[in-house]
Amino acid sequence: MSLGGGYARAMQQVATRRRSQPPPARFMFEELIDPHRQLARHWLELLESEIAPEIVRAVEPELVIWSSIWPDRPDAVIRFDIEAVGNSTMLRWTLFLDNPMPSESDVVRMRRRLNTLINANLRSIFG
Repeated sequence: MSLGGGYARAMQQVATRRRSQPPPARFMFEELIDPHRQLARHWLELLESEIAPEIVRAVEPELVIWSSIWPDRPDAVIRFDIEAVGNSTMLRWTLFLDNPMPSESDVVRMRRRLNTLINANLRSIFG
């Protein structure tokens, strides 16, 4: 899978998840672009070992690409593909990394962390 849009880095996909999310696509896009926009519904709770991502690329309302949330893996990129499905959203996150590839246990840790942030924390703010 490509990062799309002429993003020139040659990276490898190491993890991906696709799940339905309750809100319409435009709300999902807004939350991914600015996770801190609603202080009462804050979902991007970072660990001490993590940093806030920057937006690498965004195409409203179907694509958001984040920089790494892990200072020890600054090469990591997280791509979000947002697909409107009626009044809800099908959201796929994909983690890309450069070489050297991490150990399998590190990939599992990163995958679980993204799954918690996106498919638990983010999902929970929409009920």
